[in-house]
Amino acid sequence: MSHLSRRDFHQQSLAAVLTWSLLDTLFSRDAFAAEVKPIAAKWLAELNTMSVDLKGKKLGPLEWQKQVEHLLSQVDLQDTLKFLDFDKLMKNAKFRERGESSMQGVLPQVEGLPTDLVFGHQVFALNKDRSVVPHGHDNMATAFLILKGDFQGRHYDRLEDDKEHMIVRPTIDRTFGPGSYSTVTDLKDNVHWFTAKNDSSFIFNIHVLSVKPGRTGRVYIDPNGEKLSDERLRCRIINHNEAEKLYG
Repeated sequence: MSHLSRRDFHQQSLAAVLTWSLLDTLFSRDAFAAEVKPIAAKWLAELNTMSVDLKGKKLGPLEWQKQVEHLLSQVDLQDTLKFLDFDKLMKNAKFRERGESSMQGVLPQVEGLPTDLVFGHQVFALNKDRSVVPHGHDNMATAFLILKGDFQGRHYDRLEDDKEHMIVRPTIDRTFGPGSYSTVTDLKDNVHWFTAKNDSSFIFNIHVLSVKPGRTGRVYIDPNGEKLSDERLRCRIINHNEAEKLYG
């Protein structure tokens, strides 16, 4: 073994320290997740294609729901959390006294994921007993993916509207845990309502607006309505403030 001079020893030691520091920085910034990110991006790219087909009338609303739910059943939640930089989202989350707070996560630019996504996306943050309040959707297609926490999730088919009421029928009422999902269109499970069972609970939401030309948006209801035959409920149409006061 050759003998190192003091100067050589310090130079090699410094190089080792710098190399370790660089590796540590890369790991902390998740740079080595570059191989994982295309996997997480793949399902979002497929979702985008489905949504383009929905708006282009190549795919009907019920088939969109069927295909999206099949896609979500295959999602690797841990890869998705890394892709969304979920740890950073949690640190920056601000919880409201009622209802959900909405955060706009920035999707990284990854090969295979279009930069002009046809769907919008957001992350809802809620504490225990706070809700994404009961509401229906006009001219929209929506999907939910639970990222963290448990939720009591309720869905209703929207059967009929008038100026003051909406007639609905319950379709789903169960616990949704991490990795669970649901979808909404005008034709199926149009009304939903999610209540957090834990503090610091999060939902990833995607939404396709204006599936066809015309108005798009939410319609809030009070699901504690008049009971009709065949499990139907006649529910008041209310505004967002009243919905949050009652159920947020």
